[in-house]
Amino acid sequence: MKTIIALFSAVLISFGMSNAGNITIKGSDTLVRLGQRWAEVYMRENPGIIIQVTGGGSGTGIAALLNNSTDICQASRDMKPKEYKLAQKKGIAPYRVSVALDGIAIYLNKDNPVNELSAKQLKGIYTGEITNWKELGGKDERIILYGRENNSGTYVFFKEHILKGEDYFPYTQTLPGTAAVVNAVEKDVNSIGYGGIAWAKGVKDAAVKKSDDSKAVLPSVKTVSSGEYPISRALYWFFNGKPKGELKKLVNWALSPEGQKIAEEIDYVPLSPKQAQENIIK
Repeated sequence: MKTIIALFSAVLISFGMSNAGNITIKGSDTLVRLGQRWAEVYMRENPGIIIQVTGGGSGTGIAALLNNSTDICQASRDMKPKEYKLAQKKGIAPYRVSVALDGIAIYLNKDNPVNELSAKQLKGIYTGEITNWKELGGKDERIILYGRENNSGTYVFFKEHILKGEDYFPYTQTLPGTAAVVNAVEKDVNSIGYGGIAWAKGVKDAAVKKSDDSKAVLPSVKTVSSGEYPISRALYWFFNGKPKGELKKLVNWALSPEGQKIAEEIDYVPLSPKQAQENIIK
């Protein structure tokens, strides 16, 4: 993943920064585009600051935080109880801030006649109970499954909230990033994938029904913000301890109206003004 760097000329005084004058952000592939965009704008408005942004998955970011090798972990899920315990053992004090919202979109090829799916059907597809599109009103073709690797927060969230903790069907082809999932679905008419709504380019989103008899809802800023879209979640930044100095300035800027507008401009879902204000670091 491309690293964003700008010149830095002053020493930053902040909690947990790996090198004076350098802010590192690592983790969620869902969040990497937003982290990069925030970094670009923040560095332009604050000449002399270096921010390095890389992906790798939420699990990678959390591991880096626990190893004290990143200043900010981007994650599309909360840390697991065992991760919090490991942090305590290592003397790391995770401080979580919600920085945006997201909906997990269900990606379909544009030529697939199926347009909506229920949460129950999605579970059936990804656990292998449903294997042919004709069972869903589509063509008599085998369903080709794409998903994320197990270090992805999206993988974990989808497993917990859609599969209800059951294992993914072994034929699910796991890919290292959301862009790769989208690219695979775009090229394969019989495929299905999932990932953040900001990445759905060249594919179509399936409308999702919370239950078989409920309304099918497409993912959008409006439906995720209202909670109407059934696969919605918060996106997080984790720090080692309550952020201070430049880290505090950066996260508060990301939570500002300017920062949240940038999120919306690149198809992420901004926090409500009330939510953003509640997360401001005092």
